[in-house]
Amino acid sequence: MQSDLQKIYDRFADTYDNNRNLFDMTAVIADFSKRLPCKTGRLLDLGCGAGEPFPAYFIAQGWQVTGVDFSSRMLDLAHRYQPDMKTTFADICEVDFPEKQFDAVTAIYCLFHIEYQRHEDIFRKIYRWLKPGGHSLFTYATKEYTGADFFSGTKEFLGEQLFYSHTTPGDLVASLISIGFTIESAQYRQIGGETFLWMTIAKP
Repeated sequence: MQSDLQKIYDRFADTYDNNRNLFDMTAVIADFSKRLPCKTGRLLDLGCGAGEPFPAYFIAQGWQVTGVDFSSRMLDLAHRYQPDMKTTFADICEVDFPEKQFDAVTAIYCLFHIEYQRHEDIFRKIYRWLKPGGHSLFTYATKEYTGADFFSGTKEFLGEQLFYSHTTPGDLVASLISIGFTIESAQYRQIGGETFLWMTIAKP
């Protein structure tokens, strides 16, 4: 399943330039950045793709940014657009870093392509990687996008059938709190014609 998704995103890289302005993240970036306790620091961007827009913004603000992606073709674009970003070619489910390394972790439009039964393990890793006081922002699919409370299946995106998976927002929040996170923001946003749940969480 993940290998199929990897091939799809390699194909997306071929048409990336034509679609790079499809999603306006200006308001999301502004909301997240104002919540961070530090003006500069270290950001980890999971599913970084071509390094836009979050890595681009934070690099411009003087942050050190590490991007993780399992599409080598997308990372080629990242090296072109954001040459100052350190990149790691890896699956989000398998990558690991030392604890308390990052001031912020973002996971934009990527976690819902992974089976929701694996999400808690990923959030536990994010919790370990964050410094105390660190924040994480991620996008989560819900019934507003898939039409179901629980979902694991495919939906069409840019002419491709992509795998999506999610549990309920209530179960998600309960899992995050059990790990130790505090919930700072949970907001449905429609961007590029798609509605997802955008969540900001913090490590005390």
